[in-house]
Amino acid sequence: MNVDVLLGLQWGDEGKGKIVDVLTPNYSVIARFQGGPNAGHTLEFEGNKHVLHTIPSGIFRKDAINVIGNGVVIDPIVFATELQKLEPYNINLSERLKISKKAHLILPTHRLIDAATEQAKEDKKIGSTLKGIGPAYMDKTGRNGLRIGDLFLPTFVQKYSDLKDKHLRILAHFPDFNFNLQEMEQPWFEKIELLKSLPCIDSEHYLNKLLKQGSKILAEGAQGTMLDVDFGTYPFVTSSNTVTAGTCTGLGIPPTSIKKVIGIFKAYCTRVGSGPFPTELNDETGERMRKEGKEFGATTGRPRRCGWLDLVQLKYAIMVNGVTELYMMKADVLSVFDEIQLCEAYEVNGKRVSDFPYDVHSLKANPIYTKLPGWKVDLTGLQSYEQIPEALKNYVEYLEQQLEVPIRLVSVGPDRAQTLFK
Repeated sequence: MNVDVLLGLQWGDEGKGKIVDVLTPNYSVIARFQGGPNAGHTLEFEGNKHVLHTIPSGIFRKDAINVIGNGVVIDPIVFATELQKLEPYNINLSERLKISKKAHLILPTHRLIDAATEQAKEDKKIGSTLKGIGPAYMDKTGRNGLRIGDLFLPTFVQKYSDLKDKHLRILAHFPDFNFNLQEMEQPWFEKIELLKSLPCIDSEHYLNKLLKQGSKILAEGAQGTMLDVDFGTYPFVTSSNTVTAGTCTGLGIPPTSIKKVIGIFKAYCTRVGSGPFPTELNDETGERMRKEGKEFGATTGRPRRCGWLDLVQLKYAIMVNGVTELYMMKADVLSVFDEIQLCEAYEVNGKRVSDFPYDVHSLKANPIYTKLPGWKVDLTGLQSYEQIPEALKNYVEYLEQQLEVPIRLVSVGPDRAQTLFK
């Protein structure tokens, strides 16, 4: 059992990128198992901030191999921009980055379909990032998709044309949607050549051979559990499985290889885009959380919705993922509050509900809160867990009792150095 899984337990943006970067020295391989350029994993170190969308978050560590797994969908243009931003760091990409041949491609027409369908929904928008992720996964499950391995086939151009024609027939149903496909295609084909120049591998064979040799792999998830296509707040979800089970299908590794499941959560809650959010605060408290936490999407720049920590939701995420240990992020953001609130249950139709319900969106779940004293101390300069104030220790211990899973790490700032292991 040499695979550890690291994933988000809320609606994404929990801080997975930072933690992968912190943990990478303990692993030989960092492997992304799902998602696409709608993900934004932020890392900060040595005074610099980096946002990765497709490339695994271990890329800055020289001894780690980074694998983009078969469960990922790749936009060649976004990917090329990421690579360009890495150039000042002289990273040997041919040694440190591998791409699965079974990963699917996002075409320009995928982005167009995404934008056209979202526009047509008007006030019923899902909150798509308009990156073409959903349409790309639809073609994958519809057995029409193009994969990285197809780039090397003599039939690639014909395959591309066939899929494009299918997409144009779909777009014909949106007469009010205007676009210039030719303008989008030229840079896409240019970046395809860059993709082909990198090591494209049969990643399932590669990873399983490394496991047999005793190598340790950290599987990096994107988005969060509540955006999972099966277990999230459907239909306001992403198009892939963001839970632990997605590791196996997204990398081609057996479940028997998984050892630890590390669940990342913020000390409060955020969400980007539409969809249910029981503890959302549309008031001064929510605005203060957003300001203190700099809660704006790493990919879209959209302001995130903010609210108190939801233990009903968090227990649900722990259950479906089989989480073995927890990492709590952004404890420093709550330092400005005299009092911290925690949602312990919902009131639904006059009844107390402790299990996350099927359709939380239409049920109108009202949070039932308990209150704990705040710590009112600047945490950002602390060097060890022992230095944190008693009120924060009490907060951590209370969460451990409620969640029945140990909290092993508390993050007190965005930099990799602002990480306190417990």
